[in-house]
Amino acid sequence: MTASKPSYWNRPGYKGLTPLTIGQLVDISAKKWPDKEALVFVHQEKRLTFGEIKDKADRLAAGLLQLGLSPGDRLAIWGPNSAEWCITKLAAARGGFIIVQLDPAYEKPQLLDGLNKVGVKALVCAQSFKTNNYYEMLRSLVPELDSCAETGVELNCSNVPSLKTLIFMGDCQYRGAYKFHDVLSSAQPKFLQRIQELQTLIQPDDGAVIHYSSGTTGNPKAVLLSHHNIVNNAVYVGKQIEQDKEGARINITMQFCHISGSVIGIISNIIYGATVVISSAVYDGEKVLETVEKERCTHIIATPSPFVEMIRIAKSQGLKFTTLKCAGIGGAPSSQELPLEILRTFNMERICSCYGMTEIGFVAIGQPGDDLEEMSNYVGHMSDDMEFKVVDREGRMVPIGTPGELWVRGYSVMLKYWGDEEQTLKSMGPGGWVKTGDQFILQEHGYGKVVGRIKDVIIRLADKIFPVEMENFFMKHPDVIEAQVLGVPDPKVGEEICVFLRLRDGIELTVEDIINYCKDKIPEYRIPRYIRFVKEFPRTVIGKVKKYELLEMLQKEFNGLL
Repeated sequence: MTASKPSYWNRPGYKGLTPLTIGQLVDISAKKWPDKEALVFVHQEKRLTFGEIKDKADRLAAGLLQLGLSPGDRLAIWGPNSAEWCITKLAAARGGFIIVQLDPAYEKPQLLDGLNKVGVKALVCAQSFKTNNYYEMLRSLVPELDSCAETGVELNCSNVPSLKTLIFMGDCQYRGAYKFHDVLSSAQPKFLQRIQELQTLIQPDDGAVIHYSSGTTGNPKAVLLSHHNIVNNAVYVGKQIEQDKEGARINITMQFCHISGSVIGIISNIIYGATVVISSAVYDGEKVLETVEKERCTHIIATPSPFVEMIRIAKSQGLKFTTLKCAGIGGAPSSQELPLEILRTFNMERICSCYGMTEIGFVAIGQPGDDLEEMSNYVGHMSDDMEFKVVDREGRMVPIGTPGELWVRGYSVMLKYWGDEEQTLKSMGPGGWVKTGDQFILQEHGYGKVVGRIKDVIIRLADKIFPVEMENFFMKHPDVIEAQVLGVPDPKVGEEICVFLRLRDGIELTVEDIINYCKDKIPEYRIPRYIRFVKEFPRTVIGKVKKYELLEMLQKEFNGLL
């Protein structure tokens, strides 16, 4: 008997890796396409060319040097998508600062933790996000602002000792803070010259970005990524979604603070000379679809939930689309039917499914020419120049096609969790392998699928139940838009199954309706004991459902007895 082939994949790329930094890419793009439209912010009525991006990024970086920042200092940005956000991101790369990309939806406790965890020296922020007034939130965290001068000063904050500089986007002058435009326009020649000199000193392996992991299960961790991680990941994903095609215009719906938004929306377009279109500061399905035709977008990049909503809007309004070519979908599990629905609704040629996580970047992406089965059944093809293996609980490779935990090694793997050696060691196994925590099946032809999170596996009387499989089952119901399945502690059977369902507008179903739907389709012991209906799910800024909040809802319902 021959041994089964182990779950391992590696394939060299056709181009190899590049040693360029993000800042060097800004130089190259400005020389190659100085007058080409790079970024369109519809809600701000702003359009930036590649040449303008470099000029503004350099001026802001020089202004930050004048205010006392040095290469290696942490520069945080807090706010929704905007031209200023993009300029700040690239200014950090040009100045050698490590950009800390904060979720715009952070409340005061998360903001305080995010600033202190990595020792942020300067904060660039918007004036508001939805109903949150950012300056008022900062006043409560930094009460010293009330005694500051009217204009910007060096801060001395007891709650955030590292924070010295506060910069606000927009025209308002806040006490103790600088105005974004004033910092940018104040750049002196000697500091601009210093920015040019830094481009040969900043190294690819230097830390470039701190992303906070999405926090669907609790407090996020500070993930440190290098220029090398980000640039090479952007090279690969941009090629796979055909961002290099002539006339590519990419509509990004997710926030720049997320790795998908910043890699595809900022770095890949600088590499390939595509145009990125932002319809609104925060996702708005109607504005996206309105913008698509007006700006002649060829791509829409979104998580599954926005696509579900945009399909509903397009059908209800009878919209027709003539310019779209490709949809990029990832960031959360999708139903098997969704790719086909996207193709039909938006008159697209292909779906590019993507899989990854903050700690490892994009590591599985759809290939040009994928057929419908590959688009709907897999999260994509494993990336070139990376290594992948699927292992059991002891870290031994399982046979190909067998579920296990996906481990990843290669250029896109994070440097570390900032200031958290214990968590870094837990996540990074022997030999530099990062443990994803995802229950994964790797196929022999290099495609893979996620069947659940290791920690989310429901064990009921020794039967292992993968939530993703159950969610896909419920989303085949014609009236269900979205399903979330989780385990609920139970003293008799270990865990009971709970499903939260979001229904189509105007539809009402009962618990009995769902039970009847399950009968004769799945084993009786897999029919959920708890069935709940919701209008909306609690989500992170990129659309991932916060399952721990769903469990908290049940705990409150049963007075903490679960």
